[in-house]
Amino acid sequence: MLNALNKQVNAELYSSYLYLSMAAYFESINLKGFANWMKVQAQEELTHAMKFFDYINERGGRVRLEAIEKPPDEWDSPLDAFEAVYEHEQKVTNMINDLVNMAMEEKDHATYNMLQWFVAEQVEEEASADEIRQQLRLIGKDGRGILMIDRELGKRVFVPPQKGEI
Repeated sequence: MLNALNKQVNAELYSSYLYLSMAAYFESINLKGFANWMKVQAQEELTHAMKFFDYINERGGRVRLEAIEKPPDEWDSPLDAFEAVYEHEQKVTNMINDLVNMAMEEKDHATYNMLQWFVAEQVEEEASADEIRQQLRLIGKDGRGILMIDRELGKRVFVPPQKGEI
């Protein structure tokens, strides 16, 4: 279980790195609202990594950090980027589900309980990415529509979780 949790720390750090790379991509094509959404998402993913990090330490385990894989840095369009976000979140959901299954098999009730927060979080993560992805599909390459979504995404603000929320 400890090895799997350590791998998840790395996966969450990679997620943060991926979204930061996407933020850089959106900055480069002057879609600052999209970039803002990705920066907030990167902060959320870093918070998720720290939840696993802290949990491992609280349970007397040893966190072992590994190299973080280089993320892609180019996408064909905002839709292409959000297709990648949605696919990535589905992958993370599968990873969380695998951890839940492992905790159940090992009768690790504390880890199972902690992971329930992530199960619920992944429903939200997938829904959020899918909503934007579907909107981008609807507008196609209409620049006005992309600018409207850009303005909306620019309003997103990172709200750090309060102690006990994660």
